[in-house]
Amino acid sequence: MKNIKNIMQFVSEAGMLKNVKRSGWQVLGIKNAETVAEHSFRCAILGYILSDMEKASAQKVILLTLLNDIHEARITDLHKMAQRYIKIEGAEDRCFTEQIKNLPDKSRKELTMLHKEYREQKTRESIIARDADILECLIQAKEYYEQGFKQAIKFTIRAPQFLKTKSAKKLWKFASANNITQWWVAYSEFKR
Repeated sequence: MKNIKNIMQFVSEAGMLKNVKRSGWQVLGIKNAETVAEHSFRCAILGYILSDMEKASAQKVILLTLLNDIHEARITDLHKMAQRYIKIEGAEDRCFTEQIKNLPDKSRKELTMLHKEYREQKTRESIIARDADILECLIQAKEYYEQGFKQAIKFTIRAPQFLKTKSAKKLWKFASANNITQWWVAYSEFKR
C-alpha cells in the first residue's frame, strides 16, 4: 500500500505542472501563458517526430522530454532573467532526486539514469530531447508573435543556434518562414 501511495503522490505532483505557468512569457505580459504541462506535452510530440526523423529511440526521447521539467512542480519555472541571480541547476537536480526517491526501485533507477543522460547531453536521444525542448519554445514564441505579442519574436533570435539535429533545424527553418498558426483555415471553409 505504501508503494501505491508514493506512486500516486508522484503522479499528483506531476499534475501540478498543469498549474505552473511558463514564466518567460509572463515577462512579455502574456496573461494566459502556456503551462509547463502544455509545454511538456508538445515537447513529447516533437520528441517523437524528431526521433523518427533522426532514427533514434522514440520511447527514450519521449520519456526524456516528459521528465525534463518535472522539478518545476516544486520550484516553478524560472525565466532566464531570474536565473541570472539564482543557481538553478543544482536545485533542479536535488528536487528531482527527492521527487523520485519513494518510487519503486526499477522506476527510480531508470528515471535517475534518464535524468543524468539528459543533463550530460552525450547520447543521440538526449540531444534530440533537448532539441525538442528548444524547438517547442521557438514554435511557441512564433505563435505568440503571430497572435500579436510582437516582443515574443525576441525569443527566436538566439535560440536557433542551440539546435543540434538537422531535423530540428529543418522544422525551425520552415516554421520561422511561414505562418504556422493558420493551419486550421483550410479545414474551416464553408462549402455549398
